[in-house]
Amino acid sequence: MKKFVLGTVGLIALGTASASAADMAARPYTKAPPMVAAAYDWSGFYAGINGGWGSSRNSWFQTDPAFTVGPEGAHDSSGGTVGGQIGYRWQAGTFVFGLEAQGNWADFTGSNISLLFGDINNSKVEAFGLFTGQVGYAVNNVLLYVKGGAAVTSNKYRITDAVTGAAFGITGDDTRWGASVGVGLEYAFAPNWSVGVEYNHLFMQDRTVNFVDPATGAAFGTDRISQDVDLVTARLNYKFGGPMVSRY
Repeated sequence: MKKFVLGTVGLIALGTASASAADMAARPYTKAPPMVAAAYDWSGFYAGINGGWGSSRNSWFQTDPAFTVGPEGAHDSSGGTVGGQIGYRWQAGTFVFGLEAQGNWADFTGSNISLLFGDINNSKVEAFGLFTGQVGYAVNNVLLYVKGGAAVTSNKYRITDAVTGAAFGITGDDTRWGASVGVGLEYAFAPNWSVGVEYNHLFMQDRTVNFVDPATGAAFGTDRISQDVDLVTARLNYKFGGPMVSRY
């Protein structure tokens, strides 16, 4: 009788062990979720410097009835520029939105011979500013964006003698407002640091400017001058705050 009981107990124990082993073998193996590489986050305040080249297209039209009224021709005023920018961006998925203010010193100069009088019309852009919004698409640490907003330029004009180069008509500072559109590409090469290149076109309003004789201060003609500006600049930015966000 004891042998029968012990045998039964042994069989039950063996069956339980076999069932437990079978249960363990039947459990599916689940791999841990793979890690996805951390992505660059463009959100945050940033500030930087920029430099490059610009060209201003200026068309002159004499409007003073004391002189011959009519077009005097056009010229491009080109040269270098350097300045800085500050802005803020926020990122939603792969889309990046931003606001930026930029101010630059410029030395865009050019001239043409007046079609009416034979003297030299000179234009100079001394500075400009941009106040723009941005919409971009980010692929990790590469950002492609378009931008648009308001623009302002500071200009000076002179009329000089074609032979001696002496100025006999000058203006004060001409500050004019207009619109700006542009496109840019930026690459984050290190935590918080990025470089980029940007193109902007400025549509500036026409302005009527009054010239005076620098020797006497007497009025010396009036011209309506149109202006459009093209800018190509390289940029270096520093972004404040953490550069990365982990994704799983």
